[in-house]
Amino acid sequence: MNPLKRLREATERRERDGLRRRLRPRSADHDGLIDLASNDYLGLSRDPRLIEGAVRAVREYGTGSTGSRLVTGTTRLHAELDERLAAFCGAAAGLTFSSGYLANLGAVATLSGPGTLVVSDQVNHASIVDACRLSRARVRIAPHRDTAAVEQALRERSEEHALVVTDAVFSVDGDLAPLAELHRLARRYGALLVIDEAHALGVVGEHGRGAAWASGLAGEPDVVLTLTLSKSLASQGGAVLGAPEVIETLVDTGRTMIFDTGLNPAALGAALAALDVIESSPELPGRARANARAIVKIAESHGLESSVPDAAVVPVFLGEAKAALRGAEICAERGLRVGCFRPPSVPAGRACLRITARASLNEAELTGLDQGLRAVAQDVAP
Repeated sequence: MNPLKRLREATERRERDGLRRRLRPRSADHDGLIDLASNDYLGLSRDPRLIEGAVRAVREYGTGSTGSRLVTGTTRLHAELDERLAAFCGAAAGLTFSSGYLANLGAVATLSGPGTLVVSDQVNHASIVDACRLSRARVRIAPHRDTAAVEQALRERSEEHALVVTDAVFSVDGDLAPLAELHRLARRYGALLVIDEAHALGVVGEHGRGAAWASGLAGEPDVVLTLTLSKSLASQGGAVLGAPEVIETLVDTGRTMIFDTGLNPAALGAALAALDVIESSPELPGRARANARAIVKIAESHGLESSVPDAAVVPVFLGEAKAALRGAEICAERGLRVGCFRPPSVPAGRACLRITARASLNEAELTGLDQGLRAVAQDVAP
């Protein structure tokens, strides 16, 4: 029996269903296309200040961190970024990881485990889904933004400990979690609340300090934040922020921190520079949100279904996977690079173009999007 036969057949099925994924190497200028697909929400990825921060860090520390954080992989830059991120988001302490994915795996799996109930929103990011699977805890999936279901799960649990985990801003629909109500429930039932700020940091709240800050939860001891450096901060890596007890537990027992190489110096230097820029440019989050609202108006003006954005993520729903693929192609033909989300990233029948707003979008780029979405509506709108 050929062990590759089933893989070929599965690939052929995905091809027929419009579900093939392909790596598409791009040039430094996005192949001349207007970037409406990346997570560079504040438009800082080519900012000279971030580039200089990265270069300066490499000149001082070299190209790699040289080891895990508990051996040689914690530089003074790591310690500085740990402290800066915590202070920026209003948390007591922080710990940097080499990716946001690993930050979520580490936080959820380490803070739960056997004898714990984990309640997770139905549309949480894949990193949270995988963290729940690895946690060895009992997991209850709550319908999207359904606080009554969360309360029922917490109230009926037999486990002594519980953890509620949610995206702050959900990565496809772009809507905001009901954080204040989730925190009220978590505190009432003695649970930790873990909030993934990946799509909120830099866009939501005063100075872009995140959704927890905007909801009045910054610094609460029973709130744990995870975040990524690869979106608004235009770098790479992730972090967990929270009470000292949380960070100490992760340092002692968090496998995705203990057994992984520390974040490289270039990423640290760029992230630190990005924090400087954000702190000195308080208008950037508002620009990103305003551009997101403008994108929604454009989509709806052509009869396309979208949703009111709480941050910088704007979905344009086209239905089936092949329609979304065609929509992305039409946009590319008109000089636009947009995201294309299909199952299993979204439910069947909810394939969409995911358009991301940048603080640096200009009127000419929005006009180009208007023309592109008009063509999509004429060709493939459901």
